[in-house]
Amino acid sequence: MARIPYADTAHPDHVEAAAAIRASRKKVGHLHRMLLHAPPIATGWITMFDAVRWNSTLSGRLREMVICRIAAINGASYEWAAHAPIALAEGMSQAQLDALPAWDGSTLFDATERAVLAYCDAMTRQVHVPDDVARAVRELFPARQLVELTVTIAGYNCVSRVLEALEINGADVLPPDA
Repeated sequence: MARIPYADTAHPDHVEAAAAIRASRKKVGHLHRMLLHAPPIATGWITMFDAVRWNSTLSGRLREMVICRIAAINGASYEWAAHAPIALAEGMSQAQLDALPAWDGSTLFDATERAVLAYCDAMTRQVHVPDDVARAVRELFPARQLVELTVTIAGYNCVSRVLEALEINGADVLPPDA
């Protein structure tokens, strides 16, 4: 059970933000229903994450790989459940997805993926990225994609932290979406 009730999409203070979420995501799910308690944050969230997911030049495969890795590190099962099917659709194999929680002991990831996963791990676990880890991704990606990768990792760490702090796990039955 989530720590606070989900917001009512029909509440006058939430209608505009709920419409923006629906326009982007087709429905107002658990996370977005919770964010509606703070409408400016909900609309800003959608704008930022639409940019990360749909307007980035970073491959969808790498994007979803780091999102799932973050979910594994942070124990964010709702995030994992939401993004694992997308990762598969973007080209990750089921074997890679299964190996992701312990990727560093796996031979299923190529040199680029290993550099990206090391960067993701450093950002998620330590915040301060060691120079050698940063250098490895900087040598692989142009500046735009390095920023996109960095913001994707930072952003989805934010997602998992919101999900886990508010205990949003997808098990709660949402009230009807107005």
